[in-house]
Amino acid sequence: MTTLPPAFLAFWFPHVLWVLILLLTIGALGCMVATLRTPRRPLVYTGTGLLALAFLLATFPQQEAPIEFRVLIGIATLALSVAGGGPASQLVLTLATRSTTVSGDHGGIVVHDRTTGADATREVLRGGTTIGFLERFATTGAIMAGFPEALGIIVAIKGVGRFTELDAAEARERFIIGTLVSIVWACVCAGLFRFVAA
Repeated sequence: MTTLPPAFLAFWFPHVLWVLILLLTIGALGCMVATLRTPRRPLVYTGTGLLALAFLLATFPQQEAPIEFRVLIGIATLALSVAGGGPASQLVLTLATRSTTVSGDHGGIVVHDRTTGADATREVLRGGTTIGFLERFATTGAIMAGFPEALGIIVAIKGVGRFTELDAAEARERFIIGTLVSIVWACVCAGLFRFVAA
């Protein structure tokens, strides 16, 4: 029985690990993109599991990844961050609010307008999908670039922009949960890249 020389294993093991991390990240991205239009819980769970597995594999001590792997994994994690945070946020919001909110025509939620009358309603938190894409892009990009301090600026801008819409309890709850899930998702994606690029 022949055994592989240690030098052979030392060279190929990290390469196999980087390829596996890249494939898991692309698989997670595929799951999340497939559920962008129509929410599908199994795909969100699968995509989250694939991201967690890729993150776990990236924590193994290894040699520095070659530049081509860093670039490909960087592109994949940035895309996964932007595309995947929305479905993850929607799933957590559905689980947290148990579908007690009414969706509006423009992507927000309908709340009672206490300023105009008892039966009046208005739509708040409109444009959340686009804002979420930009928020996750900025968050992941800042961490990937080594500037995590930008998170404070991103959250402050979002909070100031939404301040007037947060008078209803439903809006505050949705804003806080959605923002936290979105930022945590972006941080995990950026962390995956940082482990590979370290």
